[in-house]
Amino acid sequence: MTARALVVGAPSSGSGKTTVATGLVAALRRRGTAVAPFKVGPDYIDPGYHALAAGRPGRNLDPVLVGPDRILPLARHGSAGAEIAVVEGVMGLFDGRLRDGAGSTAQVAGLLGAPVVLVVDVRGQSRSLAALLHGFRTFDPAVRVAGVVLNRVGSPRHEDVLRAAADEVGLPVLGALPRRDALEVPSRHLGLVTAAEHGAAALAAVDAMAELVAAHVDLDAVVALAAPLPPGPVWDAAEEVGDATRGRPVVGVFGGPAFTFGYAEHAELLAAAGAEVVVVDPLRDAGLPPGTAALVVPGGFPEEHADALSANAPLRAAVRELAATGAPVHAECAGLLYLCESLDGLPMCGVLPAQAAMTPRLTLGYRDAVALGDSALFAAGERVTGHEFHRCAVTPGAGADPAWAWRDADPEGFVAGGVHASFLHTHPAGHPRAVARIISRSAPPGATVE
Repeated sequence: MTARALVVGAPSSGSGKTTVATGLVAALRRRGTAVAPFKVGPDYIDPGYHALAAGRPGRNLDPVLVGPDRILPLARHGSAGAEIAVVEGVMGLFDGRLRDGAGSTAQVAGLLGAPVVLVVDVRGQSRSLAALLHGFRTFDPAVRVAGVVLNRVGSPRHEDVLRAAADEVGLPVLGALPRRDALEVPSRHLGLVTAAEHGAAALAAVDAMAELVAAHVDLDAVVALAAPLPPGPVWDAAEEVGDATRGRPVVGVFGGPAFTFGYAEHAELLAAAGAEVVVVDPLRDAGLPPGTAALVVPGGFPEEHADALSANAPLRAAVRELAATGAPVHAECAGLLYLCESLDGLPMCGVLPAQAAMTPRLTLGYRDAVALGDSALFAAGERVTGHEFHRCAVTPGAGADPAWAWRDADPEGFVAGGVHASFLHTHPAGHPRAVARIISRSAPPGATVE
């Protein structure tokens, strides 16, 4: 079965894309429709709410991190068994990394051949909506804006005027959502609180979004707009990591509320390369899984759980002991903080000779980086595009053997033995050789991975 797809975009951030996309996924699921949720860009937080709404993993589609050629195969993979794929955009419809719009919602919609449902925050607007819609429909003929959802409508009279404005440009209004403060999801310094941390309140928020969308959006009209994904290859983890002979190493992957910033394809690639993937929750587990041969510590919000992470001394010791053996340890952003000697003065693992602290400064953006030396993940000179997203600093910012260099910045990160720790997030689907390399260095004696 080939899934149909549609993209939920907006003129700008804060228009209500997440409310509409998450509510749409949940409302369709309640009707018995199998929905595959996606998020454009590197965002880790929205996919957590998508997953609650859909009952299946929320996935990212980021042409900057994985390359445009992988977007459609990844979408086909992620939508296997689903009837419809709902893709939440990022920022404004045409906003991307550079002036050419690379990584934009519009680019992803074009790569998927999917129509766009535009969510417009209509506070303070009436007939001017027609001009806005006309501009977005005609700006790029390759992007098909097929309908609009009016968000934060003030009154029935306001809605009538807005519908008339949309009629002027021939764009169907698929729904009109009233102003509703109760849907606000708690936020912190990096955006929304993750679904894993928000717990029962996150489920309640998803339920509220579903009820709002079901009551005020024409679900049948939205589904009718969706277009089948074009035929072609499906992303396959086993093909990406090759056909080498493998052992069965145990790879621990940190998870739970403190470490939620990961991509679904990472575990799939690790498993395809021969690993037994075991999730470790450092807020609950006092040790690593028996026989752990490698460790992945992704991003998240360890600063919000620093007391509990520090109090789990047995696990911190186990991580330190594993790293001392030379086993591969891949740590990104929050993982880097966890491996430091301390975080805001609280003891951490002490794997790295550095101290971490929160700062008021947000560091955000894509980075074109080069590996400065051989590591458990990358060969010296290998180039990647990654993403930074943090309000913290590590002192020193790099070890004797730094992980990365990029333009207009000092060398960054740490490579020590099997440890590769950095603020830079990479998408494993964009660099499957790095996953195979980890397994090659963690396989049991006698097993080989090329």
